Amino acid sequence: MAYSTMEALFNGRIIPWERRVEITDERRDIEKRIESEKQYFISKMSPDDNQRFKQLDELYRSAAHSEEIDLYSHGFTLGAMLILEVLVKQEKIINK
Repeated sequence: MAYSTMEALFNGRIIPWERRVEITDERRDIEKRIESEKQYFISKMSPDDNQRFKQLDELYRSAAHSEEIDLYSHGFTLGAMLILEVLVKQEKIINK
């Protein structure tokens, strides 16, 4: 059975705050690299490690940025779907 976006939201089939985040190969790779760097810094720290710390920080930012883009895209898509349904219902109401 096909549900409209509004029906799916109303009936709890779409729950935006419970959306599962798709873990891509790229994301997995970034997280592995972050963990590897953490272990490195835990095991030893030297003055030369400042550069590596900066690289680790950049990896964290890259991972966070990727998730933010995905969340924005999901929210925008849901909003656009609602607009389309509202326009269809508006047409039905006006042309009654």
